This record gives sequence, structure tokens and C-alpha cells, in this order.
Amino acid sequence: MRLGFAGTPQFAATHLRALLDSRHDVAAVYTQPDRPAGRGRQLGASPVKELALARGIAVRQPLSLKDPKAQEELAALALDVLVVVAYGLILPPAVLALPRLGCVNVHASLLPRWRGAAPVQRALAAGDAAIGITIMQMDAGLDTGAILAMSECPITAADTGGSLLERLAALGPPLLLETLAGLAAGNLKPQPQDNSQATYAAKIDKREAAIAWHDSAVVIDRKVRAFNPVPVAHAALKGTTMRIWAGAVSAYSGGATAGTVLSADRDGIVVACGEGAYRILELQLEGRKRLDAAAILNSRADLFTPGALFD
Repeated sequence: MRLGFAGTPQFAATHLRALLDSRHDVAAVYTQPDRPAGRGRQLGASPVKELALARGIAVRQPLSLKDPKAQEELAALALDVLVVVAYGLILPPAVLALPRLGCVNVHASLLPRWRGAAPVQRALAAGDAAIGITIMQMDAGLDTGAILAMSECPITAADTGGSLLERLAALGPPLLLETLAGLAAGNLKPQPQDNSQATYAAKIDKREAAIAWHDSAVVIDRKVRAFNPVPVAHAALKGTTMRIWAGAVSAYSGGATAGTVLSADRDGIVVACGEGAYRILELQLEGRKRLDAAAILNSRADLFTPGALFD
């Protein structure tokens, strides 16, 4: 089939690569405009743009698909399907109606649970047992379209936002190719979503990554894993800000104030929580490299003295 593709991050690029390696004809790629990135804040191309250019595919970066000119250009492509994966721009009804078989979206959740921008982080933070890939026929709502295909992926106690996204990126492309084959053959039966079961995965605000020590150790562990690698959980102790990359729930039934350092040794830095304790295993002091707790204590044991209280 003659396809268009709209996506931006690496997760989307993985799906684009599968389409480019298939028998489908990818006529054009849409991605968000180049954005400032890195310490130098220089304009950088998205992973989708980099891949498309490397494969000689035309790349279009409209500021909005509500622009009549952008819609005219898309209509001229005469697409069978527009595949959308983490694009980041709204597709108005006029665009949804242009491809012969409509627009198909790959979403990283088991819809209708976790509609929205951050399904992986929200699923981890909520303690969900599973997540997955849903492929839907797009409509004018936010991830409300009829379901064409779905595949489930378990969430383990060791998963982070990064590891889970990698597994989903491996799960999505074959399911997408299977779905496109079904669309071409006309043998798919779209299933409407049960809106009563919908939950919303709001975009992550960096302020959410601040650890609230009055939460239970289980909740804190979920947050640390969910926000690794972005935006990374953080906390402050004795005026020093630090990122917390990894840790584990630790048994504790004492009465220390939440946020109190209980112990600090080569096995980690144990902090009292609202319920239980959290053992910090990997962290990054402000302006320093990411290191395990034992390495940090070699030079900054003075910071983590038992009894010290996190902000």
C-alpha cells in the first residue's frame, strides 16, 4: 500500500524502519519541526527525520496540520493509509478523512486505559501489572478510535520507563504490519472502545519527579522507575540536589520521620518513607556523573549521615 508516516521520537522511528523494510511504499514522512537540544541548544532533527533522510524519503515538518496548504500537500500524496506513531501534532478531521483507508495510530497502552501523552510512565507509576500496544483507527478524539489490534506486555518489578519502552518498540512493528495487511484485505473488525474504562495519561510535569518521602516506599519505587530515563526522580539533602536513578523497597517499621537517612553503606542509602523505607542504589549529585551509591559514599559520606533529613 501507499503509506504516509507521521512520528517524531525513537519509538516512532523503530516503526518507520519496519515500514521502510517492508513491501509498502512510504511516500512521505511527517515529523515535528527541529527543536533546540543539548547544552548548546542547537537545532536537532528528530530520530524519524534522521532515518527518513538516510533512506531518501521526503520529510515534511509543518507547524500545524490545520494549515490548508499542508492539507493540500497531504491530499496530493493520494495515500491509502497514514500511519501515526507519537507524532505530537493534532490531526484535524479534514486530515483524518484524506487517506483512502484512514489514519492508523500505534499507541503504547492497552486502550482505553492510559489515553494521552505519557502512557508508559503512568502505567508504571500506577503499579499496573501489564501494558501493551494498541493499534486504532483514528477519529477526532484523543486516542478514542476503534481498536484494530492489541498485544499485551507484562510489567516486571525491575522495569523502568526506558526498558519498558524498548520492549514495546519491539512489540509494535510486527503488529503494525499485520494490521496493515488486514486493512488491505478488508478483513479487520474494528472494536469500539469502552469509554467507561478510560483513564488519561497526562504529559509528565518535571515537578512530579520530586520525591515525596511521606509516600510509601512502594509508591516511591514506582515513581523512580517510571521517570527513568526522563525526567528522572530527584530530591535534595543539606542543600544538595540529586537525581535518583535506581533503588529498591527496604523493610522498615520504625518511627523515624519520613525523609530521614537511616543508614548509608556499600549496600545503599536507606531513607525512611511514609511506609517502609527506600534504598537508593544509584544516584547523581548535581553537576556530577551518575554513580552507584557505594561510589558516591567514597567521596561524600558526609552528606548522607544517619539522621540527616531530606527536604
